[in-house]
Amino acid sequence: MPKTSVGRQGRGRSPHSAATVVRERVFAGGERYWSHQDFSGLSAAAVAHAFSRLTAEGVLLRVRKGLYYRSKMTAVGPSMPSAATAFARTMRVPLHASGLTAANWLGLTTQNPARGEFATPAAGRPGWLSDVVVHTRRPVSRMGLPDDDGALLELLRDRARFSDLSPRATVKRLESMLSDTGRFARLAAAALSEPPRVRAMLGALGEQAGMPADALTPLRAGLNPLSRFDFGILRVLPNAREWQAR
Repeated sequence: MPKTSVGRQGRGRSPHSAATVVRERVFAGGERYWSHQDFSGLSAAAVAHAFSRLTAEGVLLRVRKGLYYRSKMTAVGPSMPSAATAFARTMRVPLHASGLTAANWLGLTTQNPARGEFATPAAGRPGWLSDVVVHTRRPVSRMGLPDDDGALLELLRDRARFSDLSPRATVKRLESMLSDTGRFARLAAAALSEPPRVRAMLGALGEQAGMPADALTPLRAGLNPLSRFDFGILRVLPNAREWQAR
């Protein structure tokens, strides 16, 4: 008699096979948050047991009930979760990390602020968020941007001042993040609605990262040639003055 196949929802899986599925997906997933909803096809008890084992092994960090974090190694040590950041991610709202929260999100610091800091295009702060700082009325061009892209724009607004890396190491890290043409194109389009200093810094970083001229032209075209901008620690960019840094 042929064996009965296991349905799509994973009925009939042994606890061992379920634990293997969880373990393999966590290790393959890199830095991210995990919850039971990510394994809806498996037994809730088996997933809970797998999470518990991975936490005991130091693979996962329990953020709060039902939510776990897989860190990554950064230039300043293992990344650490922010409870407020984790909560914002699970709610799927148009919120991007800002300030020190953004620097932590992007791997430029392991520090977490006492109060999480976020930015949103919305006119008012989400009612469910408490004890966090929320900057409202960011440009609507941010709608739909991935979390990392929004955090990058916020980091540039702050002139990367929350980075724990040296200025040159910060620049190198940002250039690496901007080396993907698709990401730079998204950011360049969104940055046309950002303050001029953000467009100038993004243009300088993009040029250093080898972005094509046609991707940089709109950023430069929107700058008043008589203006000079405070690049903060990013003034170490070799082409900073060409992009009107003071």
